[in-house]
Amino acid sequence: MPTELEELVDFLHHGNSQIRQIASENLIPFSTAQPALFKRHQLLPVRDLKLLARDYTPIAKNALTILINLSSDEEVLKELTKDDQFFETLLKKLTNVKEPNADEVAMLLANLAKSDNVNKLHDIKRKAPEAVSSSENALDQLMDYFVKGAEGGLNKDANYDYLSYFFADLSQSEKGRAYFTTRQDYDGVVPITKLTVFTEHKSDVRRKGVASTIKNVAFDVASHPMLFDEDQANLLPYLLLPIAGPEEFPDEESMSMLPDLQLLPPDKQRDSDMTIITTHLETLLLLTTTREGRERMREVAVYPVIRECHLHVENDEVREACDRLVQVIMRDGEGEGKQTEDDLAKAQGQIEGPQDDEEKVTELF
Repeated sequence: MPTELEELVDFLHHGNSQIRQIASENLIPFSTAQPALFKRHQLLPVRDLKLLARDYTPIAKNALTILINLSSDEEVLKELTKDDQFFETLLKKLTNVKEPNADEVAMLLANLAKSDNVNKLHDIKRKAPEAVSSSENALDQLMDYFVKGAEGGLNKDANYDYLSYFFADLSQSEKGRAYFTTRQDYDGVVPITKLTVFTEHKSDVRRKGVASTIKNVAFDVASHPMLFDEDQANLLPYLLLPIAGPEEFPDEESMSMLPDLQLLPPDKQRDSDMTIITTHLETLLLLTTTREGRERMREVAVYPVIRECHLHVENDEVREACDRLVQVIMRDGEGEGKQTEDDLAKAQGQIEGPQDDEEKVTELF
């Protein structure tokens, strides 16, 4: 005899929409408390939920919420990411500016990016949503919705912030990093340059995902000249401004700094999230991999900014990251040789390889 909960799960494919809505709404808490309920009969409830994602708005919202919670399970994740039709369902909903559940779709996509199967999005072509993006490439469309949809810019019910976590996971792979550092034909823009402007955005989620994406891209040493180039990505100010506080600097230091770092207002605040500051510091360390990178950071007086961060931020991880970076950029240039490269390799060995954001899986209750 099935239990009452098992019977409730069976109602997910009931013919009456009111019953489907009641069942899906009441099952949300159990998607985190008892996820095994949804794996019965070879994942039939999960297959039901994929169909419900196309149902009436309140039912679809419940279904997406449950799938967000269940996607931490490897078996469920595999079921979701192998289904090309389901991916198109998600893309269609996310690129509809009138879709009330677009942010839930973004959260689910962020979780699905934990699977290597998500790399299929590199090759997915679909009709361009011309009002927002002229590209037929699915990834280009996601990028354009993320950029233009910030703070309800496209959809009054969505901000697309969780796509930043999706990008962070995508940039773990070599193919993903290549996408972010390659000028796209449809608009002539390098995708990573679309993200850098959000390093000081008011959304913690958006800032954190963007910081992780930039860090992952920095593992591609070949892209460093483009990342440093003021006429291209011009990355340094976007990394340093979130680290900088309201401190004043002596004229001899200030005059050497990047223009964006000079004469900051007295109410300037560092990023409130210490993990984001740490991520930016680790990105800066990755950018010291080449001699050109180290020389550029000395030239624009990065050290004073890091020094003040170390002095004023009482966080062990931040201070440790500051120490590692200072050991590299303050080294006497005369010693740039074999020993220096060995020391750099040792320091960078303390940074894990390309990784997703700290928020491994988003759960909704």
